[in-house]
Amino acid sequence: MITLHHAPQSRSFRILWFLHEAGLEHGLRYHSFSGKALRDPAFLAISPAGRVPVVEVDGITLFESAAILEYLVETRAPDLGRAPGHAERGKFLEWLHYGETIAQHLAQLTFHHIVLRPADRSAVVQRLEALRLRRTLEGIEAALGAQDYLLPGGFSAADIMAGSSADLARRFVPLAGLDRVSAWLDRLTARPGYAAAHAADGPAELYLQDYYGNTHA
Repeated sequence: MITLHHAPQSRSFRILWFLHEAGLEHGLRYHSFSGKALRDPAFLAISPAGRVPVVEVDGITLFESAAILEYLVETRAPDLGRAPGHAERGKFLEWLHYGETIAQHLAQLTFHHIVLRPADRSAVVQRLEALRLRRTLEGIEAALGAQDYLLPGGFSAADIMAGSSADLARRFVPLAGLDRVSAWLDRLTARPGYAAAHAADGPAELYLQDYYGNTHA
């Protein structure tokens, strides 16, 4: 049994989505951003940064999204990855880790739009991070070309990793002019695995609005 430590609307959604795509039996342990659960010594013992996701599997714990996905691909769902020696292996790894490049800008925007008190928010940070986030999506736009997914060979865990971040990016930047990204996200969110993960995600805690545009002119 795979146990996923999960918080709604967080990076752990990537793993939840993957588990449903791969049809892997799993259990969920929900955590909340409110209170002190993620700072509890017992949780910090399995997640040093006090963050989700954490996966308990095969007698070990793993706490980094890309590492978790690589491990689960290699041990349970090879069709969702590209094995060493495969022509698409390098690009698979590149796009798998690109999800965190997108997420670092999402984290800054989340902090400055939601977490901080209005008086402490930075209009400069909001604008700069929105521009940087948009640039990461432009990179996907250019790479997609005529492909349905990030790799020519089709859907993979790289689409899950980058796609979950890009899906959240729509709350902070408009997708006008990014027609390929929009179509890619439509394909991803239409997948039964995504729908099942979304249903299991839990009540929203962080993102209570559909869009958090720059509130400063």
